[in-house]
Amino acid sequence: MPVAKRLFVVEEHKNPSTDYFIAPYLRELGVSPVYCAFSQVPPPEQLQGAGVIFVRYVPANWSALVERCRDRIASVYFFMDDDLFDWRAFAAMPLRYQMKILRLSWSRRKWLASVGAQLLVSTPYLQQKYADWQPRLLAPRPPLETQAPPLTLFYHGSASHTADFHWLRPVVEKVLARNTRLVFEVIGNASVKRLFKQLPRVHVLHPMPWQSYRALLRRPGRAIGLAPLVDTPFNRARSQTKFFDITAAGAVGIYAQGPVYGGTVQHDKNGLLLPMDQAAWVEGILRLAEDGDLRERLLRGARETLRASACVSGAQ
Repeated sequence: MPVAKRLFVVEEHKNPSTDYFIAPYLRELGVSPVYCAFSQVPPPEQLQGAGVIFVRYVPANWSALVERCRDRIASVYFFMDDDLFDWRAFAAMPLRYQMKILRLSWSRRKWLASVGAQLLVSTPYLQQKYADWQPRLLAPRPPLETQAPPLTLFYHGSASHTADFHWLRPVVEKVLARNTRLVFEVIGNASVKRLFKQLPRVHVLHPMPWQSYRALLRRPGRAIGLAPLVDTPFNRARSQTKFFDITAAGAVGIYAQGPVYGGTVQHDKNGLLLPMDQAAWVEGILRLAEDGDLRERLLRGARETLRASACVSGAQ
């Protein structure tokens, strides 16, 4: 594959097809491409001498751009790692997925041929099936990990925490934007999933029975737990059990100032005790995310608090 002086990779969003096939292949060629979501269309002058790779799908705005600028584009490629050109191969898939493939892949076959697109495929099966396209076979490679392992930030609220979910949403948006190492884990129903849908690196877990949740907490990997409390009549009757859950998960907590957590959490000793100010929570989360020694110290303090609480309970 000749290397154009500039290469655009068009993808719906970040996806395994690009990470396992396209990015490693281009890295081996020494190419640093420009990755574009469907809505990101460059000005025509940037396509002079450029190459364009469509990953699985060809959106209408990009096909129109390529048609207008085909004489200045050096090369066009289409990559597929499923059989997207034969409707029989995906006829048993869910209807919505079928329609997506039909609209953005299957219906683009003739158009791709008309603009002289070269086919890139993921398996010998596809290479043989579409041999008339003279496709190039790309081998999968593990993604190149350039960042430190992720840190899991979590909020495990129930359906009764609706106000807290909404209060946290802008906080989570800001910290995910400022620290790309952070991922956010939340337990919630469909409305919670919709609330956080547009944010990157969010994992929404289904609500679960208590015993399942206890087992979940014992699985390692969580770093920072959140326990906000919007001032509502229902929240005023809460207890400090989130402190027990967060500490049991091996995480450090950020807790709302006030009578619920104020009797258990000592700020900067066994957690962070913060006012219900979103900017303060953003800075608190980022401080914990960036300081592993602080997290370890606060977790030791939280575990000592739990041990002391258990001893007092046992003595009574």
